[in-house]
Amino acid sequence: QVQVVESGGGLVQPGESLRLSCVTSGFTFTAYRMSWYRQAPGKERELIATSFGSTNYADSVKGRFTISRDNAKATVYLQMNSLKAEDTAVYYCKARHSPTEEYWGQGTQVTVSS
Repeated sequence: QVQVVESGGGLVQPGESLRLSCVTSGFTFTAYRMSWYRQAPGKERELIATSFGSTNYADSVKGRFTISRDNAKATVYLQMNSLKAEDTAVYYCKARHSPTEEYWGQGTQVTVSS
């Protein structure tokens, strides 16, 4: 049974940091591209970071967010520094191997507010 479970969200003040975790099971983690997306209220879901050999970031988070993966733990992380109010969103983890082998987590809420 495939599981993709995010955690680590919460309420922080502008300028603070958070680390999100995405623990997976039920598939061959090393064969999957792991990505973080986010969706703010009233906006479309946005791809912000990807890890599969190399890493890639959206311009909106480049230099502030870092994606990393621990293959031994089948876990991907998103370290978020210098958080801004506009980073407020539900953050989702996605594992993708092919169009028919794609799995999403349930999301974790991140709120940045003073």
